[in-house]
Amino acid sequence: MGAADRAAAQAGTPTLTLMERAGAAVAEAVQARFAPCRTLVLAGPGNNGGDAYVVARRLKEAGYAVRVEAAAAPDTEDAKAAARAWDGGSTPLKGVFGDAELVVVGLFGAGLTRPLGGEAARLARASVRMPGRIVAIDLPSGLSGDTGKPVGDDVFQAALTVTFHRRKIGHVLQPGRDLCGEVVVADIGLGETKTNLFENTPDLWAPKFPWPKVTAYKHSRGRLIVVSGDAWRTGAARLAARAGLRIGAGLVTVLSPPEALAVNAAHLEAVMLAPFETDQELGEAAEAADAAVIGPAAGVNDETLANVLALARTGAALVIDADALTIFRDDPEELFSVLDRDDVLTPHLGEFERVFPGLLASAPSKVEAAREAARRAGAVVLVKGADTVIAAPDGRAAVNLNGVPWLATAGSGDALAGFIGGLLAQGMESFEAACAGVWIHAACGAAFGPGLISEDLPGLAPKVLADLLMAR
Repeated sequence: MGAADRAAAQAGTPTLTLMERAGAAVAEAVQARFAPCRTLVLAGPGNNGGDAYVVARRLKEAGYAVRVEAAAAPDTEDAKAAARAWDGGSTPLKGVFGDAELVVVGLFGAGLTRPLGGEAARLARASVRMPGRIVAIDLPSGLSGDTGKPVGDDVFQAALTVTFHRRKIGHVLQPGRDLCGEVVVADIGLGETKTNLFENTPDLWAPKFPWPKVTAYKHSRGRLIVVSGDAWRTGAARLAARAGLRIGAGLVTVLSPPEALAVNAAHLEAVMLAPFETDQELGEAAEAADAAVIGPAAGVNDETLANVLALARTGAALVIDADALTIFRDDPEELFSVLDRDDVLTPHLGEFERVFPGLLASAPSKVEAAREAARRAGAVVLVKGADTVIAAPDGRAAVNLNGVPWLATAGSGDALAGFIGGLLAQGMESFEAACAGVWIHAACGAAFGPGLISEDLPGLAPKVLADLLMAR
């Protein structure tokens, strides 16, 4: 029994009542999407199977032609009661779907600890041949709710998953997210439980968003600096700078090596430009900054390492990305020793492995890997991907759900670094700034769709921000 189930039971809600509500919620979701048809319900021996018997009864009452196949006899009191209330009988699993037009799978839920076997495994493999017609109760059987990874080689591919109370890690991390299909979260009256794992939606950070006051002026809205690469690698810094300006930073400056000044000057307008030659000069130029972005096309060299250390000695909140992460691959502790809780690291999976070697492979999930990375670094760590995870040193973590494939384009991460830097410059706390930056970045990508290039992203932010403002 999960913590939420225990809280509900302690509050006086019988667990059989919760099972009835869960089955009813699944049946309701099915009826909203599928007309009455020949329906096969697969029931396991535990409470996931108990839910399946409730679904079978409810769908039969709604006019579906339902038959039940059982992996084994019910072995919990609630599942036994649910099976007794189903008057259609059951047969053992056959390993094929037969003439079923719809399949509801309630074999094994979040408590699964061993691979599927026998007929259940055969059915899981066959599920890919019924696209759009598999409904999972709580989780696709064969998927770990704690990791988002299959428990073994076989797992059902669902078109719809109906879960209860809140999403589990298995619903939001890949490959689980794809295996679940559409996820419906049903309220079945489970008790409130504390959590430090969140879905990254505006509800998480909107109350702390740094909207300007009527008395605002450019310096009060935050000063952001972005460190440019050399003359042949300047575009990434300008992308980040423009993104920081668009998301609201009042004053944004690109700090540039002398040989790159001309090319940067030719492409900058509202973003300001200033030179630096040494790490000492960079540190002096950044003294008045509220936030700094370093790494996009900075170069993997001693100069970048020295520049990161120089910025860390200022009071600016840092966004450390790309080359500024890779340069510490031989000595990550040198980086960690100069960070604080206001700083944000933004690695993709390859950069994460360089700075936190072996952690993704050894951690139970990407969420736990990000949490441990944040603890080691003493800073916020954002692990990019289709299932971006943001983690804070205090254990909070959020998984982003609005990502789109159009963001898989060169320079997209530079714009993200700029969005986060712009929010940090305005005084937003680092965990919330990282979460907001990721969500806004993804919303921009979704707004443009196919054909998106990274240069489009800063210009898409105003509409996303306007929608957020209207929703206050």
